[in-house]
Amino acid sequence: MSEEKVLLGRGLDVGTANLVGAEMTESGDIKIVPVRNAFLDIKEDQFTTKMLEQQKIPYIKKSGKLYIVGENAFELANIFNREMRRPMKRGMISPTDSDALPMEIELIREVLGKPKKKGEIVCFSVPADPVDSEMNIVYHKSIISGILEKLGYTPRSMNEGHAVVFSELAGEAFTGIGISCGGGMVNVCVSFKSIPVISFATSKAGDWIDQQAAQVMGTKASKMTAVKEAGVEIDNPNTPEEEAICIYYKYLINYSLTKIIEKFQDLADIPNFQEDVVIAITGGTSMVGGFKEVFQEEFEKIKDRFPISVKEIRLAENRLDSTVKGCLLAALAEGN
Repeated sequence: MSEEKVLLGRGLDVGTANLVGAEMTESGDIKIVPVRNAFLDIKEDQFTTKMLEQQKIPYIKKSGKLYIVGENAFELANIFNREMRRPMKRGMISPTDSDALPMEIELIREVLGKPKKKGEIVCFSVPADPVDSEMNIVYHKSIISGILEKLGYTPRSMNEGHAVVFSELAGEAFTGIGISCGGGMVNVCVSFKSIPVISFATSKAGDWIDQQAAQVMGTKASKMTAVKEAGVEIDNPNTPEEEAICIYYKYLINYSLTKIIEKFQDLADIPNFQEDVVIAITGGTSMVGGFKEVFQEEFEKIKDRFPISVKEIRLAENRLDSTVKGCLLAALAEGN
């Protein structure tokens, strides 16, 4: 791919748990670059510095501390029984952590690199305003735009749920429900012929599952994240830790579906969905084993109250890539 011309315009999925970049070649191949959106600070001393250098682990020096970013931060946090830190909290850049902004700049630089041309368009995902929190996206959207401008790009934002519709529901004329289950938020977009009818987010998502399960099990949230990512089957839990994770997954899915029902009840004019629709699901939190089966079970419980007839619940083929592909398509449409 390095020898083939790459089109101008990139996608960037700004997730609480992961950052994912994407670009496309002239032949239509898409290059995906993911990185865990996390960092870990370690006190700077000669032994630690030597250990990191021997292991070839990149680090950043700042104010007497060493900062490790990305997957290395996650691995070292588990080794040292530490909680890794995240530049983002509940789907948005943390306004109270002084280390959040400089670490996010480094992580985005790692994902995107330098622009192919000054002012290259990057379409990045933003959450909708959450329905269960007083947070809004204004600060977050402005900060990410500023980072991209600093790196030499022209930023464009796209609602995360709408990006899922773009990437997963082209065969349905962009009509249906896109759900992105992330680490900080669950984003939902109900779309009618590519036009968002409802867009919202909830602040309960993957991190919330880990925190709640960790609390009842008396352990660290990073430990529950590791259990979840090791290959848990939430429709068939085998340990108390997996059982706790399963319980909170069921609650989260039911909660998200209930919020769709409530949002439709607030609509004055509902489009006429003449055909049954598809629910397309993506995001890292949906990657556990048994997610579709548990989602289907929870949907059956509220099916009679659901405002749209659903013909299929579909998991995206590449659930870490779906949102960024939708953003990439939007960037390419403007940049070429």
